[in-house]
Amino acid sequence: MTVQETMAALADKINANPAGLEGLRAVFHFQLKDSGLFQITFSENAVSVVEGGPDEAACILEMSDSNFIKLVRGELNPTMAFMMGKLKVKGDLGLSLKLQSILQKYQ
Repeated sequence: MTVQETMAALADKINANPAGLEGLRAVFHFQLKDSGLFQITFSENAVSVVEGGPDEAACILEMSDSNFIKLVRGELNPTMAFMMGKLKVKGDLGLSLKLQSILQKYQ
């Protein structure tokens, strides 16, 4: 599965059952080594994904494409990835923890 397919599948899962998103309004940027920049926006109990970063992000996550796919599938522990340097977080660390719980719910 490509990064684009993984992003689309994740957005579809979340939008089909947005129960875990109440009140979340946040913009995340994923800077991926090979695929570039993706923006994930949580707003109005929905999520949208776009390539590029048209909006300012409160939290920026940098990682390889393969580690991103593993993270979304639940095959990579985000805390361990951060401690091992496989994941870099810039901005609001609290939002990164919220994103971690969202990803766990929708795996």
